[in-house]
Amino acid sequence: MELWFTEKQTDRFGITMKIKRTLHTEQTDFQKLDMVETEEFGNMLVLDGMVMTTQKDEFVYHEMVAHVPLFTHPNPENVLVVGGGDGGVIREVLKHPSVKKATLVEIDGKVIEYSKKYLPEIAGMLDDARVEVKVDDGFMHIANSENEYDVIMVDSTEPVGPAVNLFTKGFYAGISKALKGDGVFVAQTDNPWFTPELITNVQRDVKEIFPITRLYIANIPTYPSGLWTFTIGSKKHDPIAIEDSRFHDIETKYYTKDLHKAAFTLPRFVEDLIK
Repeated sequence: MELWFTEKQTDRFGITMKIKRTLHTEQTDFQKLDMVETEEFGNMLVLDGMVMTTQKDEFVYHEMVAHVPLFTHPNPENVLVVGGGDGGVIREVLKHPSVKKATLVEIDGKVIEYSKKYLPEIAGMLDDARVEVKVDDGFMHIANSENEYDVIMVDSTEPVGPAVNLFTKGFYAGISKALKGDGVFVAQTDNPWFTPELITNVQRDVKEIFPITRLYIANIPTYPSGLWTFTIGSKKHDPIAIEDSRFHDIETKYYTKDLHKAAFTLPRFVEDLIK
């Protein structure tokens, strides 16, 4: 008998893949967590029926969340990751020698636990000496922080369940307060095919708070539609105006110096969403 997993990305569309076996399933205090081994994408983390990350394509998302803001900021030393309990963004953050401390705030400790067990190549840097892991509410952590971080990355699920508050104007205002005077933040903002209104709303809210607000894109095959967007807000530094001297060599599979700027060149239908 063949076993297939389908993520219903809308009421009329989904993505499906063949499963070798279920590694773990659990209803945590916050969400339904499944870890499965797939034929095509290796081990895969699923939360509330939504694909979060897979061994095969995880590098795209994690590199694009981390390196765009970290190369935009001239000297990122203190970095915060909200969500991201799989550890992939933290792994990429630590590739930057300027980073002295990286704080991970993940509301669901089970995500951390089972990512370490089944996704070790993604979660393997969570025990690094520069990393502080807090199992806590990222929204409240932001609310209680002021002038503390150089870069903040919001690595959340789609705006359902515990992540709903991470897509509000109040949260973005809190991020601005938590950042230093030349701080930069980035958040994943879903896809333009099925959730165009989310992108429009987030861009509007962030623009009211940050003087520099931009949208960039990446191709992630296991995410809805495959075309994914990220919103960056910056107090001072423009991600498309940084000089080539700012870049230094790091090991990546997707992100490059040229791609950094190219990612901000948007298809017209996406550009129309943020005009």
